[in-house]
Order: sequence, then C-alpha cells, then structure tokens
Amino acid sequence: MKDARVALEAHGIRPTAQRVAIAKYLLGTEEHPSADLVWERVRVHAPTVSRATVYNTLAIFVEHGLVRAYTLTEGATVFDPRTEPHHHFIDEATGAIHDLPWDALRVEGLEALDGFDVTTHQVVLRGTRRPGSSD
Repeated sequence: MKDARVALEAHGIRPTAQRVAIAKYLLGTEEHPSADLVWERVRVHAPTVSRATVYNTLAIFVEHGLVRAYTLTEGATVFDPRTEPHHHFIDEATGAIHDLPWDALRVEGLEALDGFDVTTHQVVLRGTRRPGSSD
C-alpha cells in the first residue's frame, strides 16, 4: 500500500485528516467501492467523517488523478486506485469487480471506426469466475 499522505501530496492534494483516512482505505483495497461503501469503511476508523466529505473528497481525488471513477454497472459509480491502463471483469454471481492486465486483451480495428477519434478504451467483461482462480 502506498503511504496515503505521500500519495496525496504527490497529486497536489492537501492531506487533511479526513482525506488521509479516505486515501488510506482506497489505496489499500482491491475492492472497487462506491462512494457509500467508502464512507462505510472509513467511518469505522474515522467516525466523524461525513458522507458529504467522502463524496467531495472522492471528486477531488478523481480530479487530481489519484483514483479513477468508473460506471461499470447500471447507475453505480465505483472508484479504482489503479490508474494505469487495465480492464475489468465483473462476476455476475457475486458482483465482485476484478482487475485484468492491460496486455491480457487486444482490441483491434479502432482506427477503422469512421468518424470517431478514439483516445482511450477499456474492456469490461462479465461472467462468472471459476473456483480456484486467482487475480
């Protein structure tokens, strides 16, 4: 896990106690939590942090590139501390979101999309994860 205070400062974010608590959780998890789940997890260790503070802080983190926000399922935004390119697999049985290495998949033909200038892409796969498999 990255040191939360150092990571905040490296991204130009002032490290308040609440921001450090939120960053500590996000940078140390493999979950892809919603804002409400971040609030639930953080308030265990920082009971005074408000839901509004979590929402505002997550917006700052996204704006400064500390985390990325994705809408991978209908109407739910999740936050991902992995900012390098990668893909996602959503387990339809559990709802768990797993990171997939960028090089595991190849997308071809982007240059042939007439009228579109593609600057980035991401593949989201859905299915079920076989027992015994690892990330």
